[in-house]
Amino acid sequence: MVAPAPAAAPAPAGTDTPATPLRFGYGTNGLTDLRLDDALALLADLGYSGVGLTLDHMHLDPLAPDLTTRTRQVARRLDRLGLTATVETGARYVLDPRRKHGPSLLDPDPERRAARVRLLLRAVQVAADLGAHAVHCFSGITPDGTTDATAWQRLGDALTPVLEAASRAHVPLAIEPEPGHLLATLADFHHLRELLGSPEPLGLTLDIGHCQCLEPQSPADCVRAAAPWLRHVQIEDMRRGVHEHLPFGDGEIDFPPVLRALSATGYQGLTVVELPRHSHAGPQLAFRSLEFLRRAERLAGSPPPAGEAPPRGGTP
Repeated sequence: MVAPAPAAAPAPAGTDTPATPLRFGYGTNGLTDLRLDDALALLADLGYSGVGLTLDHMHLDPLAPDLTTRTRQVARRLDRLGLTATVETGARYVLDPRRKHGPSLLDPDPERRAARVRLLLRAVQVAADLGAHAVHCFSGITPDGTTDATAWQRLGDALTPVLEAASRAHVPLAIEPEPGHLLATLADFHHLRELLGSPEPLGLTLDIGHCQCLEPQSPADCVRAAAPWLRHVQIEDMRRGVHEHLPFGDGEIDFPPVLRALSATGYQGLTVVELPRHSHAGPQLAFRSLEFLRRAERLAGSPPPAGEAPPRGGTP
């Protein structure tokens, strides 16, 4: 198994010089029309460094029998292909076939909350068995009739056993600020961190598109602000105020400054393309996305040549 590199080694404040080569991955939630073996082979052939592996019924089903055996098979496959992984838990209907992303960690029913906790505990074990960089998760939407104080208490209580398991497994738990959720912003992440007493395994998934969508700072400034807690990165294009994951060039983000800032932090985990609504064109978008990101990374390292526009506002 390829051993994961340390997640981050923040650069001194104020630095913005490319220092660490970035390692790009692609999310299997954007390749759901492919068998997992075929998806992994595609990403390796294209030149990706890794994969954001969403545990779902078609890709390493976390609820089907023999999870340990199947995980070992995936670990061997990743090793043969030279890929590393992060484990993502954003499958839409893996726990409830009728409610998208249900149940959440905020569900009023303690038994339903416990089902989400069990999924995260399984994800931590899968990540440990794969040698993955991190386990991704999110808070969920605050249910109707639930106060903020109650929602934050539920979230903290639900995450406590997961963080304990992550600590034992030496796998960071990287929670993602998600538009519309209780934990929606970087400020909300810090609120949770302080609520829980800054546990060492608790890290951050930073989605670059979400920064463009709703954070007050630019995406590059969000990267710099998040650097000490950065354990997983998702990347796609997006427009201000619209939570829609877009192929690169179809939104508003200026990517070279973002990649320059990310490299300067010393982040060594995966930067995973997140296009969950584009599986119908997954192989083509995986190819185009890596070309785009490599070009943006080159431009991040030096001023663009005269007459060459940075990669934004159109697909290269």
